[in-house]
Amino acid sequence: MACLSDESWVSLPKMLSERLTLRGGDQNEEEELKKKSFVESKRTQYRIEKVFPVYALGISKPESDSIVNSGDLIADPIWDAVKEEAKLEAEKEPILSSFLYASIMSHDCLEQALGFVLANRLQNPTLLATQLMDIFFDVILHDTGIQHSIRLDMQAFKDRDPACLSYCSVLLYLKGYHSLQVHRVAHALWSQGRKVLALALQSRISEVFGVDIHPAAKIGEGILLDHGTGVVIGETAVVGNRVSLMHGVTLGGTGKEVGDRHPKVSDGALIGASATILGNIKIGKGAMVAAGSLVLKDVPPHSMVAGIPAKVIGYVDEQDPSLTMKHDATKDFFEHVADNFKDGRSTGGQESGSGKK
Repeated sequence: MACLSDESWVSLPKMLSERLTLRGGDQNEEEELKKKSFVESKRTQYRIEKVFPVYALGISKPESDSIVNSGDLIADPIWDAVKEEAKLEAEKEPILSSFLYASIMSHDCLEQALGFVLANRLQNPTLLATQLMDIFFDVILHDTGIQHSIRLDMQAFKDRDPACLSYCSVLLYLKGYHSLQVHRVAHALWSQGRKVLALALQSRISEVFGVDIHPAAKIGEGILLDHGTGVVIGETAVVGNRVSLMHGVTLGGTGKEVGDRHPKVSDGALIGASATILGNIKIGKGAMVAAGSLVLKDVPPHSMVAGIPAKVIGYVDEQDPSLTMKHDATKDFFEHVADNFKDGRSTGGQESGSGKK
């Protein structure tokens, strides 16, 4: 799903130079240049609006967004929802109108808006927002896989997180979503051999969002990183489609070994908060790992594991527990622990009594 236009994101110096070029023509072309200058000035004004909101510039917004040829429009219900929600939010909170315009309403497509938001969140004094926007636009607008994934991820956040108010809030505020999309760009760069730039983005994700995902890690689509804080995913880890990862999850190695050394999480799995999964092991399709568990062995498909070390305590009915987000292991787990505790006490008491005799 391509963006409507890349032309609206020409840099300000280039726009100004184009206008200066128009003024430097021969007298014989004066009339033609005047016409071109008028059109170009309108385009320049519109492009500046897209970088600097109209509220800050004190100029009025054009009546139509059809300055450039948009070609055949492609239906994008998520982007339409984001824009509509942003308009409503601007009406409810006028103080945020400039922010919402600059972040959402001034852009032609979700890819541009996302690149703008991510660049402004990750910028620092030596890695400028304009540089980051160029990186994000170049990768996202030429990768249909990423374009597809950013929408499925947004839908996952909206559907599975009860605290998520809207698509608009996912795009603007949720750092789990932000860190996931920057990783997708970093992974694309890593795959292209641009490893230094990919690692630079990884570093900024870690510093800003508190999420550490190696650029080489392979992550599917329709992913939920709920909260995101403290999530660590190693270099050779693989995460399937429709997976939900809560905060504090670690997909790590077991030592200093090299090669394929990180977990493989299958489709539809649900990994609870602060769960630690170590080594080149497999979490089966539709499996659920309870919060705080330490997983060191393969987990069968559609099973529930809990504990330190984690053990199978039951099986789930749902095909994809990641979609329902029902952490139903608690009751069964405590009953399992209680039974084992009782058995242990009984055995211990008998052995102790027989010893005294």
